[in-house]
Amino acid sequence: MKIPRVIDALGALAHEHRLAIYRLLVERGPAGLSAGRIAERVGLVPSSLTFHLQNLQRAGLIAQRRESRQLIYSADFTAMTALVGYLTDNCCAESAAECCPPARQAKPAKRTAKAA
Repeated sequence: MKIPRVIDALGALAHEHRLAIYRLLVERGPAGLSAGRIAERVGLVPSSLTFHLQNLQRAGLIAQRRESRQLIYSADFTAMTALVGYLTDNCCAESAAECCPPARQAKPAKRTAKAA
């Protein structure tokens, strides 16, 4: 993954709402979610949601498809794997003995939708 693409992806994820949307789409898997369901789950008004979805899409982190009259968004798992690979590519290359153990897999607390 090229550095400008990494910077775009990390920049897109560096916002509370976009990170929440992205994590939701990653949890949902390839099936994705409609824009309306994302708005309900994250607690955003449609205009704000559109802004954040477009930002994630420009960064190459999510894909959009049309199903009938709905727009369905899903995480681009190839892009996610490339980003994580870039970040961990040279992990402990110079001092493997001091390498940190992998992070434990803790489930984050469920977020509640904010009142609009």
